[in-house]
Amino acid sequence: MGRLQDIEDEKLKAAVIRELKKREKRRKRLIALCVVLATGCIGYFSVYTYMNHKTQAESANWAQLKEESRKKVPLDKKDEPVIHRTGETEVPDILPEYEILYNKNKKLIGWVKIADTNIDYPVMQTVDNEYYLDHDFGQNYDKNGCIFMDKDCDVVERSTNLIVYGHHMKSGAMFGELDKYTDESFYQEHQTFQFDTIYEKGTYQVAYAFQAQVLAEDEIAFKYYQFIDANSEEEFYSNMAAMAEMSLYNTGITPVYGDELVTLSTCDRSQGAEGRFVVVGVKVA
Repeated sequence: MGRLQDIEDEKLKAAVIRELKKREKRRKRLIALCVVLATGCIGYFSVYTYMNHKTQAESANWAQLKEESRKKVPLDKKDEPVIHRTGETEVPDILPEYEILYNKNKKLIGWVKIADTNIDYPVMQTVDNEYYLDHDFGQNYDKNGCIFMDKDCDVVERSTNLIVYGHHMKSGAMFGELDKYTDESFYQEHQTFQFDTIYEKGTYQVAYAFQAQVLAEDEIAFKYYQFIDANSEEEFYSNMAAMAEMSLYNTGITPVYGDELVTLSTCDRSQGAEGRFVVVGVKVA
């Protein structure tokens, strides 16, 4: 390629100079844009990492607080429900091991734990199902959110099915490891999980594990996230049949009418933007 000084035509030389200046400006803008994007990515990653470390530290603190509270309770008082009345409703006292946590945040409704996973968290409940999508136990903004129970579920006048939601975080936080249950071998080694309400302890046998979609409101199909109370025996068994058909494997467990269920739900991006992964357990102890 010829050198600029070798061009004899002054008009051509001027045009070449203008073009070179334009290219230089574009190059500088591109570099500036790359710097901004890189800075943004680094900033996002730093915030993401900080929040994950913060969530893990806080989660460990919650679990330690619960364990310390449990150890302080006399052996003859552990897990013993104490009933009192609120108006017409009989309400148990809060289990001693949850009293400290409950006094820190009265939106606490329970605790969920699955062995050999990161899932060992308090469960919250409020009248707004959106709130704990991006707030932590201390009610501060946190994109990890909290594990929370559907606002329409009732743990005192016990709903047939308690639905519990959590983000599927890439870090494994919240319900990021719930999808281990897609593997039947994991299920075989982890057939039960722990779900306590603040009033009562509970062990649940996994009955179904399936992938699903959040469907359009007017679409007529089984929607697991709307199954909270069975209004009849027929409705209950219809829902059990729907979940059995969707289940990734046969656990051999078929809940019966009157059983208490817990449904754990998280996002499943492999199924699209509205994909969900769901584990349903029936109370056995």
